[in-house]
Amino acid sequence: MNPDPTPPRDNSQVLGDTELQTVALEDNANAVNYHAWLCDLALPYLGDDPLELGSGLGGYVQTWLDAGVPRVTATEADPARLQHLRDRFDGDSRVTVREIDLEDPPEGSWSSFVSFNVMEHIPDDVAALRAAARMVRPGGAVLSYVPAFPFAMSRFDREIGHVRRYTVASARAAYLKAGLDVEVARYVNAPGLLAWFVGMRLLRMTPKDGPVLSVWDGQVIPRVRRLETRRPAPFGQSVLVVGRVPGTSA
Repeated sequence: MNPDPTPPRDNSQVLGDTELQTVALEDNANAVNYHAWLCDLALPYLGDDPLELGSGLGGYVQTWLDAGVPRVTATEADPARLQHLRDRFDGDSRVTVREIDLEDPPEGSWSSFVSFNVMEHIPDDVAALRAAARMVRPGGAVLSYVPAFPFAMSRFDREIGHVRRYTVASARAAYLKAGLDVEVARYVNAPGLLAWFVGMRLLRMTPKDGPVLSVWDGQVIPRVRRLETRRPAPFGQSVLVVGRVPGTSA
């Protein structure tokens, strides 16, 4: 664990309890409606050859492949999860599994750069976004999905290595500082913020799979998704931000 409020500035370092992170990833994978919602939020921006930063256990990658994305590059900083990805996608020519060093990013022409709940772990998020832009072809998308509102920062956030939570304004500002053109910046999952604040911030609980998650995912998330599709949420548990690399794709 790394509770230090001023962590090192090395963007290649894995911050937080990696075993606890993996448990959280496993629990999230069991929340099938929430998982599907997030995958669908990203799908319009992926293009034909996206790179995902912090692919975890590979759930998003598999769902995007099933949706028809022809190629995906999966990356992971944690060695155990990186090996899991290599084992999971072994023999699948549509998937490249590799490490990415944000301190020395490869010059690339990926169609997009996508990260779910990763940027909040990175000490210098603006530098990471600049690195992302160098890896994406002109006109391609850089998409981040990050936890919202500093007041909701909990013990669990710190244990898994979060160094910040965002607002729409702070996420937009980071993108603009990185030289990206902001296309989308909005809150997602309004009831989730209330549940997180009470459960995690006030009661100091730890999220876990079980009956409560099953009911929340089965009964609440589908309704929230329908509502927020019709009308953007004024607040939320997370921020979705999408920027474009300046220029026109050839």
